[in-house]
Amino acid sequence: MSNSSFPTEFLLLPFAHTCEVQLLHFGLFLGIYLAALLGNGLILTAVACNHRLHTPMYFFLLNLALLDLGTITTTVPKAMANSLWDTRAISFIGCATQVFMFVTFVTAEFFSLLTIMDYDRYVAICKPLHYGTIMTSRTCVNMTTATWGSTFLYAVLHTANTFSLPLCQGNALDQFFCEIPQILKLSCSDAYIKEARLIVVSACLLFGCFVFLVLSYVQIFRAVLRISSMQGRHKAFSTCLPHLAVVSLFISTAIFSYLKPPSMSSSSLNLLLAVLYSVVTPAVNPLIYSMRNRELKDAVWKLTNGCFSEGIICPS
Repeated sequence: MSNSSFPTEFLLLPFAHTCEVQLLHFGLFLGIYLAALLGNGLILTAVACNHRLHTPMYFFLLNLALLDLGTITTTVPKAMANSLWDTRAISFIGCATQVFMFVTFVTAEFFSLLTIMDYDRYVAICKPLHYGTIMTSRTCVNMTTATWGSTFLYAVLHTANTFSLPLCQGNALDQFFCEIPQILKLSCSDAYIKEARLIVVSACLLFGCFVFLVLSYVQIFRAVLRISSMQGRHKAFSTCLPHLAVVSLFISTAIFSYLKPPSMSSSSLNLLLAVLYSVVTPAVNPLIYSMRNRELKDAVWKLTNGCFSEGIICPS
């Protein structure tokens, strides 16, 4: 490939070079993907069908389930197809589409939606008397619309900027999906600076959201500790701990993946971290949220015992 050129396709990192191990990876990814579809699908259906769950917290949880489904669907089906058909190729358009969709879903999940869910918990615990007037249905819809709109523009900017760079280092990506840092490694050194500036801006936004999350939870825990009854404390903690667990899992894997020292960088470690934040996290989020949420567990149980046995008729 000549200098300053654009490849017609990219080559993704294979999970293994033997057919047997590739089929093992296919089966593992298939199981995780089906678990994510089942878990997030049950949350979506339970929240949509149960009118008692039509509250801001579950409205944002419904959107989180949609984002988790989008995130895992963007990467896993192509990886499974590559393992099953023993191929590495992904077209230039397919790679650009994968980058755009992945950036959209991941950015919406953390930069905005998880931050909004944190604000919802902050208002509910620290300002309970004003919760109904602050977190109205219109406010929730407006915040969610702003989330999707801003992340869409952000993803367009990132994708266009990344794929406008001339690629001078071949077309092989050291990852199982099209990841921006791996694509940047193929670009010319002088063009790399252009996208690096955008990454710095993204890091600043990430840090701002992280600071907001930390400050909010400091206030939340202070408010919870002032609750006199143990039952009240337990109820307050039960609504916050799932969100905190999801945020911690997402942040720890994503930040370490992108900000780890170069001396720790290796194909195996990069692959493991990418699987954790792009595949495992969307699959375990429904489990985390349902473990300590009795209302959601009751709604899912009612759904599985009522809807499917009565012809998929949702309960009111």
